[in-house]
Amino acid sequence: MTMTKVLEAIELLDAPVRGEQVAGLLRERGLEVEVSPIEGDRGLTDFLQMTIEGTNGKTRGGSSPTTGIIGRLGGIGARPEAIGLVSDGDGAVAAIAAALSLAGSAARGDRLPGDVIVSTHICPEAPTEPHDPVPFMGTPVSMEIMNEREVSADMDVVLSIDTTKGNRVLNWKGLAITSTVIQGWVLPVAPDLVELYEHVCGIPARVLPLSTYDITPYGNDLYHINSILQPAVATDRPVVGLAITAETAVPGSATGASHPADIALAATFAIEAAKRFGAGRLSFYDEEEFAEATRRYGEMNRLQTMGDD
Repeated sequence: MTMTKVLEAIELLDAPVRGEQVAGLLRERGLEVEVSPIEGDRGLTDFLQMTIEGTNGKTRGGSSPTTGIIGRLGGIGARPEAIGLVSDGDGAVAAIAAALSLAGSAARGDRLPGDVIVSTHICPEAPTEPHDPVPFMGTPVSMEIMNEREVSADMDVVLSIDTTKGNRVLNWKGLAITSTVIQGWVLPVAPDLVELYEHVCGIPARVLPLSTYDITPYGNDLYHINSILQPAVATDRPVVGLAITAETAVPGSATGASHPADIALAATFAIEAAKRFGAGRLSFYDEEEFAEATRRYGEMNRLQTMGDD
């Protein structure tokens, strides 16, 4: 069950662990994990990436598409300001829980059709930074480096899991999905993802509203609800955000604010999406309609750049 993996990941990340310690647990479960320590202007973080091979995945010479799952965050901790796992760390918890669940299924003989690439990073002493209405967690490295390390060219779609509680736009607790974002376009919410949400969560689909600002790169002085759609800056493949939400505005640096049931919904949604997408039974967007939109209005990939100064 994904919930048991979430609890295991929370227990691990509540301590001041480094990437190799997290990788050690994943390797015990049969995963090959690449750990890349990167030091930035504001500290050190460890990027983790692992691939769970599918029965017909590209790593085995197959043709099934690859799902990318990114645990997006600034840091799992804000030491010495705060002790313990911070709310912002939920994306890492969900990604690690998803990897542990997929590894367990594979060990029992249940492999997905397509490969799944899981990426996140581990920083127990990330900086905080001002944001309205509550402070955000920062990160030791630039968003450009984060995208470079977490977004793989082998990902045919990307599910970006991010705590999205530091706002007054969302006022429900649990999980929300975003529209599909691709090449600077914000597309309609995919009907297949709405159906999947209703199956996993058992309630009508909740959707995080996006602005054009949200899909542009960090550092351009425009408002971003958070970094959930930043992977869309670094790929030409479809990206969907999985937002872990709350009814009130919760700072990313708040400890004791991680809710296992909500994290488990995000991890389970990502796993179930990978099952269907790898089997060719889930679409993130209407390709013919997207082709017609670009024919009529041209490309929007300028929005993936910093634009004019």
